[in-house]
Amino acid sequence: MDLYIPIFPSTVHFSSIPTRVNRHQTAVAAVQSPMEAAGTDSDGREFKNPNEMWSEHTGDNNKKTQWYRDGVAYWEGVEASVDGVLGGYGHVNDADVKGSEGFLQTLLAELFVDGGIDRHFVALDCGSGIGRITKNLLIRYFNEVDLLEPVSHFLDAARENLVQENPMASDKHKATNFYCVPLQEFTPDVGRYDVIWIQWCIGHLTDDDFVSFFKRAKIGLKPGGFFVLKENLARNGFVLDKEDRSITRSDSYFKELFSRCGLHLYKSREQKGLPRELFAVKMYALTTDIPKRVSKTRSKVQASRPGIIK
Repeated sequence: MDLYIPIFPSTVHFSSIPTRVNRHQTAVAAVQSPMEAAGTDSDGREFKNPNEMWSEHTGDNNKKTQWYRDGVAYWEGVEASVDGVLGGYGHVNDADVKGSEGFLQTLLAELFVDGGIDRHFVALDCGSGIGRITKNLLIRYFNEVDLLEPVSHFLDAARENLVQENPMASDKHKATNFYCVPLQEFTPDVGRYDVIWIQWCIGHLTDDDFVSFFKRAKIGLKPGGFFVLKENLARNGFVLDKEDRSITRSDSYFKELFSRCGLHLYKSREQKGLPRELFAVKMYALTTDIPKRVSKTRSKVQASRPGIIK
C-alpha cells in the first residue's frame, strides 16, 4: 500500500501516507510506560492502554485473522494510483520523497565505508504499494530493489510501472522480485539486503507481529545493513483507525517496541513540508548492533556518491 490513517475521514493506506490529526487527543502526557498510555479510535472511543484495544480487536485467532483480512480488503478497494495510495494526498509525494532522500543520503554516507561506492546495493521496499517509493527513490540508489505488498492489484501496477514503463530501469538499477505477501508472514532471504525500507505500513501489525517481523527481518540484512522505518506519529498513546485496521503509535510507543525487537536507534528525523492537518511523520534508522561511525576522509561530493541515477 502506501499511505494510511486519516482519521477524519479514514482514507489512507497499508503502505504509504500520513494520517490526519485526531482531535480527541489531549496534549497532556502522563509519565508512564508507553504500553500503559491511553488511546482512542476513529469513533472517539477511549482505551485505557494498548492491551485493552488489542484484546478487543485481535484477542483470539479468529479476531486476529479478521483484523488482517479487513486491512487488506480496505486497500483492495483503493485505486492503484499515487493519489489512491496516498489517501487523496497525492500532492505530498514530492515532499515525502525529498525528505526520505535526504535521510537516506546521510545514512549511506555515514554507515558505509566510502558511501558504499563499490558495494552492490540491494533494498527491500515493504508495503510497496504501486512502487511509488521504489520508482522515485530507491531504484536510483540501489542496484536491486525487491517489493513486498499484500494487495495484488497494487503489486501488478508496481510491476508495470517499474519493469514495463520505467525508462530509468537498467541492468544496474532494477526492480528484481515482487512478493505478494503480508508483513506478518514474510521472512527474507538470509543476508540479502543493505536496507529494509518500511514506510506507512507497520501500523497494520499488532504489537506482537511488529516485534516478530523485525526479529525475522534481521536475518535478511547484510553485515552493516539497517532498517528505515517511516511512520505517522500520534501525539500521545495511540490512535486506532477502525476502517482500514491500522494503529498510529506515539514516538515513545515506537521506541518501546524497538527495544523489544533488540534494535538500536541510530538516527531519526522529522518529515517536513506535509499539510498541517496530517499526523506528524518521523523517520527512524535502526541497526541490529550498536553502530560504529565510519571515519570520513572523502569530500562532500564523494559522500553523495550513492545517488547514481539522476
